[in-house]
Amino acid sequence: MGKRLYQHWKGRNKFLFGGRLVLGPDAKAVAITVVLIVVPSIVFFSCVARYLFDDFPHRSGVAILVIAVLYLACVLTFLLLTSSTDPGIIPRNRHPPEVEDRPLDFVSGQSGRVRLPRTKDVVVNGIAVRTKYCDTCMLYRPPRCSHCSVCNNCVERFDHHCPWVGQCIGQRNYRFFFMFVSSATLLCVYVFAMCTVYIKSVMDDRQCSVWTAMAKSPASILLMVYSFICVWFVGGLTFFHLYLISTNQTTYENFRYRYENKLNPYNLGMASNLRDVFCAAIPPSKNNFRAYVDDEEDSRDEEARSRHSDSGGTKTTTLPSEEEDQELHTCGNSNADEILEDGTEYDYGGEQSSPVNSSSRRSSWDHKSVGDHSIW
Repeated sequence: MGKRLYQHWKGRNKFLFGGRLVLGPDAKAVAITVVLIVVPSIVFFSCVARYLFDDFPHRSGVAILVIAVLYLACVLTFLLLTSSTDPGIIPRNRHPPEVEDRPLDFVSGQSGRVRLPRTKDVVVNGIAVRTKYCDTCMLYRPPRCSHCSVCNNCVERFDHHCPWVGQCIGQRNYRFFFMFVSSATLLCVYVFAMCTVYIKSVMDDRQCSVWTAMAKSPASILLMVYSFICVWFVGGLTFFHLYLISTNQTTYENFRYRYENKLNPYNLGMASNLRDVFCAAIPPSKNNFRAYVDDEEDSRDEEARSRHSDSGGTKTTTLPSEEEDQELHTCGNSNADEILEDGTEYDYGGEQSSPVNSSSRRSSWDHKSVGDHSIW
């Protein structure tokens, strides 16, 4: 019996509990983020919340502590779900797509040597979408998929790579990421408000000025400054992603102005966009990281990869050499799909593409063209 898939994984992910948790390569960032959340919360519990117990009738001040604990639990839960969930990694193919399934271009000066086109057109809601071939994963990426240079994986509906959670944000963990930043925003606002209430309470009890009350509760001032700074960050992310969700964009697409003066084929209206993110079922992972992999078969696949890259025979399927696209660590790489106008021709690499039939209102992505998505 061979090793499990996560032990053969070619990406840079780290795995815990026998492959049950999938982390990014910079998993230590999660521990730093937890410290930045938990330490100020402990200071709030010990220096502010417990002194407000008696300031409300019928000991209702206990609710201040309970609400803060609930907010903290939500933030930590969504943080761990975001950082330990498979974001939508597409399994690498064992072999390149079959030659007979692709339109071929013969390279002049290299007898009989063929190479696959670097792009492929699919139709999404009547609009042509250009997808690219991934040399690392040996597949044509589905629409909205991009190869993360940090994790070294192709991720479905790639949004960005978040250094604070040490993980890619994609189709399967985007909902958790949004809930994490929004709950963190609420926690910051709550801590700031309760610290203000505590300073007002000190002013009333001691009949002193606001400056004197602030001097007697330095922990409250530090927490107010800290939460004020943090709320600009997580609050800004919350409202930015609300905009992205309502228009059905990803961070990567927005930063590249992909839909500037172009029709977004994925925008189905605000209500449908919100429903897709918050109500639709999360698709199952395409990888069974705990499955066993035959060591000998894995070795043969590595040899096949080497022969594919080194051989110059007539049956060799190779790809045209090109400079690596500049990878954006926090927002993916530049090998994402490109939107074309409906039914128009485009010029890529000096060759013309035939017009695309855009009569369908549904995605025409052909999974056979992606290659074998089986576990490698």
